[in-house]
Amino acid sequence: MFAVAGTVPVQDFPLVTGKVFLEDDSICILERRIPVNRGTPALLAAAIKTCEVLDQDAPFGYLIGDIGLGDGSRMLYEYLIKVFQQSGSISKQEADFQAITFHYLQPDVDWHNKVLFAIEEMAKQPILIADAGFMYAAKMSGKAKKYDLFTPDIGELAFLADEKAPHPFYTRGFILHEKDRIPELIERAYKYKNAASCLLVKGKQDYVADQQGILATIDSPMEEAMEAMGGTGDTLTGIATALIGTGMKIMKAATIAARVNRLAGYYAKPTPATQVMEIIEHIPKALVKVLGENEEG
Repeated sequence: MFAVAGTVPVQDFPLVTGKVFLEDDSICILERRIPVNRGTPALLAAAIKTCEVLDQDAPFGYLIGDIGLGDGSRMLYEYLIKVFQQSGSISKQEADFQAITFHYLQPDVDWHNKVLFAIEEMAKQPILIADAGFMYAAKMSGKAKKYDLFTPDIGELAFLADEKAPHPFYTRGFILHEKDRIPELIERAYKYKNAASCLLVKGKQDYVADQQGILATIDSPMEEAMEAMGGTGDTLTGIATALIGTGMKIMKAATIAARVNRLAGYYAKPTPATQVMEIIEHIPKALVKVLGENEEG
């Protein structure tokens, strides 16, 4: 089983925890519903669809509303610290998480470090996955190497590659202009210890890499409409999270997730008007196909 901690773009959405389910085009946690558009809801919806195929438990969510002011993020940071510090008394399912993915949280180095320290005190160490704001905080804190998987897009990778940038806003221009030179950005991120053990770089081509360099490049099928569609990077992280939650090796899970996400997009035949939920609906079919091909290979 795995957990996802993140925010939803809904003002006054309270802090809620528990198993997350998918009903129609909304994720449901306890008695609350959140439409799937992009961000953490899209990540969770993709993870849930993946779990259905793999006959795995639904993900456990730690969710709160934050519309960019950071108040919700700070409340969630504080709550997570209390939960992880009390690992001996938390529920069995929380103590047995195979992996925890941190998603849209306003980056705050101090709060990030407190969360990480609390996790390190847990009896069972989960695999740590970070995307979006929490990945920024991990890099800014100098503790990126504590993580098992980062899932940056090209712009986020440029920030990881800039050893001097204290915040994404200050990524130096000459590094931003190297977006077509992904191997160099990956090399820089590892050279300056700003990358997790594995990187899943999302973009026109997806890359799976570690400290040794690029291990896999996934570039087909290609659906141009997906490039401008919000939420498809979130779905990729969700699929990878669910696969890792089964105990699958991280590199393998990242590679399979990239293939599944692209194939789901291909099946959806997206146009500029396509919503991310239309792609998510095709994840089960795509996953079955990719896993079958993987077994044959």
